Amino acid sequence: MQRIVILGGGFGGLYAAKALRRSPVHVTLIDRRNYHLFQPLLYQVATGSLSPGDIAGPLRSILKTSTNLHVLMDEILDIDPERKEVVLTDDRVPYDTLIVSTGTRHHYFGHEEWAANAPGLKSMEQALEVRNRIFNAFEQAEKEHDPEPRKAWLRFVIVGGGPTGVELAGALAEISRKTVREDFRNFDSADAEILLLEGQDRLLPTYPPDLSAKARHALERLGVKVMVETFLKDMSDRCAVIDFGDGPMDIPAHTILWGAGVKASHLGEVLQTNFGAALDNVGRVQVQPDLTIAGHPEVFVIGDLAISPNHVSGVAQVAIQGGQYVAKTIRGRPKGKALRPFRYRDKGNIAVIGRNSAVAQIGKLHLAGWPAWFIWAVVHIAYLIGFDNKLVVMVHWAWSYLTFNRSARLIYLDRGGASPGPPAQ
Repeated sequence: MQRIVILGGGFGGLYAAKALRRSPVHVTLIDRRNYHLFQPLLYQVATGSLSPGDIAGPLRSILKTSTNLHVLMDEILDIDPERKEVVLTDDRVPYDTLIVSTGTRHHYFGHEEWAANAPGLKSMEQALEVRNRIFNAFEQAEKEHDPEPRKAWLRFVIVGGGPTGVELAGALAEISRKTVREDFRNFDSADAEILLLEGQDRLLPTYPPDLSAKARHALERLGVKVMVETFLKDMSDRCAVIDFGDGPMDIPAHTILWGAGVKASHLGEVLQTNFGAALDNVGRVQVQPDLTIAGHPEVFVIGDLAISPNHVSGVAQVAIQGGQYVAKTIRGRPKGKALRPFRYRDKGNIAVIGRNSAVAQIGKLHLAGWPAWFIWAVVHIAYLIGFDNKLVVMVHWAWSYLTFNRSARLIYLDRGGASPGPPAQ
């Protein structure tokens, strides 16, 4: 029986595994975590609207009806092309066909030290760290009696004006203006200053200009200060140094959040070294029209890790469609069937800004405001994995819509049992 090994339990890997569940093959799915994460809603965990379990589901539970599938939770260290084995922490898994779908990580453009002060939103751990920092900032402001230091706690700097940055900025504005407005006694949370930095000349650079303009207008109505053609030059745990053409400027701020760029997972480099794969400037693998590596028809690369002229990155639908395409290719090979080259069917792009506010591009149709927001909500509910998650998220959203409440505003203690306070002097 053919041995299929899938690396990564994100959208691409999960949908490939599901599409192979009735095929006469043995599938092994390997991921460093035991759950599938619905990344598009990570920002809602980070801003207290949802809890971690609302947007994640155990891989074993999701795939329990796939009797030809084995799930392993382990770290992927290497791939041996000679022996056709995946090297794990203390094991090796043989394969006949390999599907690599390990996605991307944050790109700090040569300043990896910034990661400690500016967490991004690629994992559940990062989302919880962002949530701790956001709500801890309000708690520290409540204890601060000096107005100037308090302003630094109430100033939030978001780096990157793509969908993640826009969604975070809108959510932070609603938190400060609505959610916690009556929770504190020593300051008005509506005084919080939210700065959204984008290096290009408009927000949402991959969207049409008219939608970018509408997104900016909606954010500014919420009180967000949008700063385009502005670059982060340096940062610390109490200051961001920015440059918008007039030279560097220090912005006192304790909370800096990252959404500016991505680079491929480390397996891109492994595929380059071991298989001769070509990489682009952020480490994504150049794939053939059928999503294989040149010279290695047994190795497929899908999702955000892959790049080609007919392949875009950063969209869950690309990974989903890629996973389904690869599964169909694997099923067809023993029968001598050749599929047409993979071509992504664009179902549109949607970025949510806040309550009743979003922008959407669906083919030639451009939508903004409540219609785009409603479509965003329906689409995200539809693609959540598991009926229980769909139901819980719908209930949370309905309650939040009626009350502006975000019930998951918990700050976790660190391992030593101490609350995260201000930085050490």
